[in-house]
Amino acid sequence: MIVTTNWLREFVDFDGDAADLAHRLTMAGLEVESVDHIGQDLDSVIVARLITVDRHPDADRLTVCRVDTGSEELQIVCGATNHRAGDLVALAQVGSVLPGNFKIKKSKIRGQVSMGMLCSEKELGLSEEASGIMILPEGLEPGRPVFEALGLKDTRLEIGLTPNRPDCLSVIGVAREVAALYGRKLKFPSVSVVEQGPDIGGETSVTIEEPEHCPRYMARLIRGAKIGPSPQWLVRRLESVGLRSVNNVVDITNLVMLELGQPMHAFDFNLLRGGRIVVRRAEEGSRFTTLDGQERLLKGTDLVICDGEGPVALAGIMGGENSEIREETTDILLESAYFRPTTVRRTSKRLGIHTESSHRFERGTDIEMVPVALDRAAALVVELAGGIVCRGSIDAYPRPFVPARIDLSSERCRDVLGIDLDTEAIRGHLESIGVATGPAAADGVIACTVPSFRPDLEREIDLVEEVARLAGYDRIPVTMPETRILASRPNPLQNFVRGLRDQMVASGFSEVINYSFISPAAFDQVGLAADDSRRDAIAILNPLTEEQSVMRTTLVPSLLQTVTGNLAYRSLDLRLFELRPVFLRGEGEEHAEPCRLTAVMTGRRSPLGWASDQNAVDFYDLKGVVERVLSAAGVENAVWLADGEEPYLHPGKSARIVVDGELLGTAGEVHPVVQEKYGLEQVVYLFELDVEVLRKHAREGVSFRELSRFPDLFRDTAILVDEEISASRVLEVVKTAIPRFAEDIVLFDLYCGKGVPEGKKSLAFRVRYRSKEGTLTDEEINRVHDKIVRRLEKDLGAQIR
Repeated sequence: MIVTTNWLREFVDFDGDAADLAHRLTMAGLEVESVDHIGQDLDSVIVARLITVDRHPDADRLTVCRVDTGSEELQIVCGATNHRAGDLVALAQVGSVLPGNFKIKKSKIRGQVSMGMLCSEKELGLSEEASGIMILPEGLEPGRPVFEALGLKDTRLEIGLTPNRPDCLSVIGVAREVAALYGRKLKFPSVSVVEQGPDIGGETSVTIEEPEHCPRYMARLIRGAKIGPSPQWLVRRLESVGLRSVNNVVDITNLVMLELGQPMHAFDFNLLRGGRIVVRRAEEGSRFTTLDGQERLLKGTDLVICDGEGPVALAGIMGGENSEIREETTDILLESAYFRPTTVRRTSKRLGIHTESSHRFERGTDIEMVPVALDRAAALVVELAGGIVCRGSIDAYPRPFVPARIDLSSERCRDVLGIDLDTEAIRGHLESIGVATGPAAADGVIACTVPSFRPDLEREIDLVEEVARLAGYDRIPVTMPETRILASRPNPLQNFVRGLRDQMVASGFSEVINYSFISPAAFDQVGLAADDSRRDAIAILNPLTEEQSVMRTTLVPSLLQTVTGNLAYRSLDLRLFELRPVFLRGEGEEHAEPCRLTAVMTGRRSPLGWASDQNAVDFYDLKGVVERVLSAAGVENAVWLADGEEPYLHPGKSARIVVDGELLGTAGEVHPVVQEKYGLEQVVYLFELDVEVLRKHAREGVSFRELSRFPDLFRDTAILVDEEISASRVLEVVKTAIPRFAEDIVLFDLYCGKGVPEGKKSLAFRVRYRSKEGTLTDEEINRVHDKIVRRLEKDLGAQIR
């Protein structure tokens, strides 16, 4: 928003200079981004009268002028043609520096001496365009600085406004802030409309078909106006804030918009078919040509202003070519309305049109300013363009505005700001910006009525902020926040889960985090039976997509989908895990969220490199990872049973993991059918552990035993057993027979083939013996080891190889 200090002073008397004003506005939240002094350092540009104007003897397009500066006569060579003897002009004397760092020097042009330059409005920074030199009004004294003589010395302030302050997109809005900051009264422009024409109700009408998008629409009709150029004061006022003059009527609508913040539009009434206005939605696919000459394709969501047959303006954005003000226009329909910000913003953004009007409507204008702006514009049109105003105005206002009420506690205001403000001071600050306040109640609560021009004030804390900026942020003391520092210790479950995560990372796995929502179709992909309880998933009330419509009851589908995605990007060697809760339905509203550890392995056993193991991972790599996890948790009595029943695991290459008769989890190769459904072209191994069961059987704390200082001895034994006897069964029998000084037992070989009878398999195991009390003899070890062999022969029918 651009304002000038001279314009502001028409609404409020303040005694500060431009620097002080800029500082106060910035400290109050209206950041002044730049300050430009109009006419500063241009006192050397003076009023001069043309004595003679002669053609240049050696140039057809130049003139040689004699000018009177009030103290001397000078010769000036000029290239313009719009001047004649007797005119008052703006003379830049030798030594002047014009905007753009253009220096005026004594010069000789085509043999004629020129002692300065006759200036145009553009060269003085007063206009963006100029067709000749600036002709000054009569009555000015030659020799006086031009800016001083014309009253053009001014200061332009550019204010960077945040979107929540649409009230300051007008001179009166900024003036209201200035009045509050300087403790002065705000002066409104006097409006007096002389109505002499026929009653407007018999001339035209306004119909609002979309009151939700256009809550208020007003109109006045002026007949017999004359379109022409605007007076210089109006042209300069608009140009001082960056707007170009068009004609007297259009300039008036722009002036009122800048002055009061209410965008307006003027229609040529004789071009309105049917002589009436209808506010409605556009017809889908219709076309409309706006004032900029562009044809716009409209949608059914666009709000348009129509006459009796079709659109004549895009509501709140831009008028149409078919009703614009022209030189021959005599009858004018003035529009002043309020449009919903979202309605204007949607159409403006879609069409890529951003105007001064849409900029204000998009942020929210003042619905109560509509009649004030309309009367102000009508009075100015009569003053500058003539004509007769029809009696009355049309005010289509189906649902009048009801101001919001907010209660502000003066005690809370003081607590939030940390400064001692009495209740009357708080009321004074709010009253200064137009917030009406009632007397404070006994408890210090102030009933506040929010004005229509402040749509950003919605809560009590908004009013507190207003008090803060008006009282002065510099009054708020600098204090360190008071708080208590609480030591946060993770609970035992969090520590346990963290340990599992560290163990998986240490084993070379990367953690993934998938959505807790999955598709019901995922249960079919992993082959869950129709009566599987995991199919009874908890549905989401408002799912974004069908692919995320239920809470997951297992981590397997999401993890396999992650594997699919990685393989698609040629990431072939994967070790991934997810340690997250699943969601199981319970009775009533009591649902369970048990934690699961699920991991997958696929690809090569070692990364590609010199002397690395390029074989693919197998079930035993997966089993080793599980055993490391169980060992780290202190679970030593886990049993692997080769009777896995999970539908997504290969029935012959999977196992259940049981601890003390309780199911801990499953592990194995992913079922070929499931791999095909997921598009997996290489074998994937997977295990899933119930974290709560694992923690239940985990050993608390750390245990250790003293190392023996005596030497150890080994005994290796190979036996033949039936193929259906598992290695774990063999080790279980061995463990029941070994003595207390047997430190370790390892199965190190499995062989089936030549030399082994059909239906049999060879298993080799090694027992490590060491005593803490002394060195063991061969005789002692042989006696114990023979006992182990006999137990195997008796319990399993084993044969020594």
